Amino acid sequence: MANLRETSQEYEPKKTLNIADLDIVSLDVPMTKVSGTNQEGKDYEFHVAEVEGNKYRVPVSVIEAIKTISETKPELKNVKVVKKGTGMSTEYTVVPLD
Repeated sequence: MANLRETSQEYEPKKTLNIADLDIVSLDVPMTKVSGTNQEGKDYEFHVAEVEGNKYRVPVSVIEAIKTISETKPELKNVKVVKKGTGMSTEYTVVPLD
């Protein structure tokens, strides 16, 4: 049995992964909607993509950009998401890869 010191040294806080953390994103990746509560105690929903057992948050702006790109290029299979900024000023660019 581990003691508190050992447990605290092994502890790694959970990090929210973002779709921009991936080098390539298949448009066939499974998506789910998750409910949560923010720091102000307000309920909200967000989209999550599951890739190789990890869950990545997908901002609505990314979903909207993929929808726009897919309308002109329906055969698109993969994209790269580029993230600039932090917090509320974060901007995402979706780059079609094929």
